[in-house]
Amino acid sequence: MYLFGFVFDLHYLCRQQVKYTIMKRMIVAMAVVGMSLTAVHAQIQQSQLKTGSDEQLLREWTKVLASDEFGGRKPMTTYEDKTVNYLARQLEEMGLEPAFDGSWFQPFNMIAVTAKPMGNKLSVRGRKKAELRYPDDAVVWTARATEKIDLRQTEYVFCGFGIHAPEYGWDDYAGIDVKGKIVIAMVNDPGYYDNQLFRGRNMTYYGRWVYKFEEARRQGAAGCLVLHNTEAASYGWHVCVNGHLTDNLALYNPDTRNADELAVKGWLHEHGAQKLFDAAGMDMGKAIAEAKRPGFKSFSLNVKGDVRMSATFNIRQTQNVGGILRGSQTDGEAVVLSAHWDHLGIGKPDEHGDTIYNGAADNASGMAGALLTAKKMKELPRTGRSLIFLFPSSEESGLFGSEYYCAHPVVEMKKTVACLNFESIGPAELTRDVVILGGGESPLDKYYIAAAAAQGRYIYFDDDNSDGWFFRSDHYNFVKKGVPAVVLENGQHPVDMSKPNKYPMPVWYHKPCDEYRDDWDVSGTLANVNLILSVALSLAD
Repeated sequence: MYLFGFVFDLHYLCRQQVKYTIMKRMIVAMAVVGMSLTAVHAQIQQSQLKTGSDEQLLREWTKVLASDEFGGRKPMTTYEDKTVNYLARQLEEMGLEPAFDGSWFQPFNMIAVTAKPMGNKLSVRGRKKAELRYPDDAVVWTARATEKIDLRQTEYVFCGFGIHAPEYGWDDYAGIDVKGKIVIAMVNDPGYYDNQLFRGRNMTYYGRWVYKFEEARRQGAAGCLVLHNTEAASYGWHVCVNGHLTDNLALYNPDTRNADELAVKGWLHEHGAQKLFDAAGMDMGKAIAEAKRPGFKSFSLNVKGDVRMSATFNIRQTQNVGGILRGSQTDGEAVVLSAHWDHLGIGKPDEHGDTIYNGAADNASGMAGALLTAKKMKELPRTGRSLIFLFPSSEESGLFGSEYYCAHPVVEMKKTVACLNFESIGPAELTRDVVILGGGESPLDKYYIAAAAAQGRYIYFDDDNSDGWFFRSDHYNFVKKGVPAVVLENGQHPVDMSKPNKYPMPVWYHKPCDEYRDDWDVSGTLANVNLILSVALSLAD
C-alpha cells in the first residue's frame, strides 16, 4: 500500500466524495447463506489449479510471489520480469485471455529523478536573508527530464492549504496570482482543525500532498512546497526525506519530457517555514492560525530567491499485467478486479541483516486473492459483464500503474462499473465484521452488505480517514475517474477470540519481516476473497 498526475475533474471527484460522505454505522444482516521461471521451483501447474483447495492455492501463490527469488518485486529491476511473467503464466493456465490487445502486458514509461539544490541550500531574501538547508529545512525535487532547474529571483507565496474547493466554499487561490511563483501550502485540509469544515477529521483528497502539487500546477505556479506537520500528515519528517532523496518517480511523457510538470516539488519543514517568515518579517503562527479559518486570503511573503538544482534522471519502462474473462453482453461494460504486483525490492537491512522487502502481505496476498478469484470465476458460467483482472505496477511509489491504466483502459471508464481492489488481505483471522472505508453512501454498499450477510457477517462502515488511508491504493485512481470503489479491511471482532492475529500490520508494514509464514491464519483472508467474489458476481450479472 502506498504511503506517501494526470489532471482530472476535481469538482466532479469531490462531489462524489460529498455524495459518499461516510456515515459511521453498524449494519447487521443475517441470511442463509508457458513461460517457465527457472528460479521458481514452486510454479503452480494446471493440474494443481484443478485439484488444489482454495487455501492451498492462496498459500502457494503468496509463498512464491513473496519468496526471496522474487527479490521484493521492485519495478524496473530484473525481478519485475520474473513477477510479471509469473502472473501472466497463471492467468494463461486458468484460461483467461490477454487483456491488452493480445498481450498480457501494458508497458509504460517512468522517469526516476534524483535532484539536489546547489550548495545544499535554498537562499532567499526579504527584509532579511535566510538559508533553507537541504534536507533539514526543505527537501526538493522535480519530475522534469532535465539536468538542471534554474529559477531566478522567484517569489514565495503563502496559500494556506493550497485548496480550490467550490463545493466547500473554500478557495485559497482567490485574488492572488501565483503564476511563475513558489506556493507554500499546508498539509491536510481545514477539517483536520475544525470538525465543522469540509468532512472534519475524515480527510478529503484536498488534504493529500499530491493534490497540493496538482492544484499549484493548474494555477500556473513554478513550484510548490508542502508545509509539513507530523500530526496533520500522520508521519514524521524522516518519511518526507527518505522518500525523496533519490529516484523520485513519475509517469513520463516523451512528447513533453514532462516540461509541463512543476519545476520544483518539495516538502518544507516547520523550521524552514519559520526561516521564510522571519526573512519576510511576518508572524508565522498568526498566518497559520488565519489560514485554518474560512475567509483566509493568501499573500506574498515578499521573499524571493534563486532555486538552482542539479538533477540526474533515467527513463525506464515498467508494465501492468492483465487478463480478461469476456462477458456475454454487447454493451462492453466491465468490472475491474485489481491487485498491485510491486513492492519495495532490496533495501536497508533490518536488525537481523535482512535486506529483501518480500511484501508477503503487501501485496503477494492481494495478488493471490485476485488469482484465486479469477480461477473460481473461470469455473463458473459466463457473466454478462466482462471481468478484468488487473495487476498494476508502481503502486508503492505513487499509484502510477493504475493511473496509467485509467488513462488507457481496456474498457473505457464510463463503462467500468466498479473497481474491486485486493490490498494486503492476508494474514487475517475470521471476524464477525468486515470493515469498509469509502462506503456508507456508495452504490456498492448493498452488494457488500448482502455478501457479508450471506456469510453470517456484517459490514462496519468506518468514517475515520484522518490519515488519508482511503487515498493510498490503486482503487483511488478509479474513484478519481468516477468509478465506484471502496476499501475492504479485515474486521475487529474475531470469531475465535483465543486466536488473535499474530502478525498485525504495524509489525510488518514496509519491513523485511513482511514474509510468508506457514502459521499464517488465512481463514479471514479466504472469507474476504469469497466476499469480493460474491460482489463481483452480483456486479457482473
